[in-house]
Amino acid sequence: MVMSAPLREGTRLDDLNAIGAAVLDQPVIETERFTLRPLRPSDAGLIAHYTADRRVAEGTRAIPHPLPPGASEAFVARALSAKRTEDVWAIDGSQNRLAELLGVVSLTRMEGEQSELGFWIGAGFWNTGFATEAVAALVAANPHGARTLFAEAFQDNPGSARVLTNCGFVYLGDAESWSVARGARVPTWTYLRKMG
Repeated sequence: MVMSAPLREGTRLDDLNAIGAAVLDQPVIETERFTLRPLRPSDAGLIAHYTADRRVAEGTRAIPHPLPPGASEAFVARALSAKRTEDVWAIDGSQNRLAELLGVVSLTRMEGEQSELGFWIGAGFWNTGFATEAVAALVAANPHGARTLFAEAFQDNPGSARVLTNCGFVYLGDAESWSVARGARVPTWTYLRKMG
């Protein structure tokens, strides 16, 4: 279910001040176990906590390890910027007595009617189906109106590859991407999903 982002009871004032009209246009997506919502400044602490885990950082292209001071705050600020290039959703389980932030899922606009999907989940929530549920919900909502979605997974991370194939992505080919945490190019599997 997609809806515009409501101002919820209990929303922090610092969060409201930081969230501009552009972010409020980013849809809130409800799933059975959690809500996909725009990031808030108060998410920075849990983002720093989860991404300080080497396993999480090494599963991504852009998260450094060790995480430098202020990196999570800068990430949130970029996600809230009116000039952002990537829409980022927090996977928020608080309505079901889960953590307020379980991980994130994102879409980056590409040329034409294409977007690239990315995600990470805190290591304590691996093998729970949260990643698959979040990716499936974002794909179903298709907030960018993309005709094609792309994604990639490092070849030493078959769990992320399973998330993608479980959500209808098909294998496109092998490639390599730079991993900041590893300081090296890492073999990847590239996937795509036609949207209609």
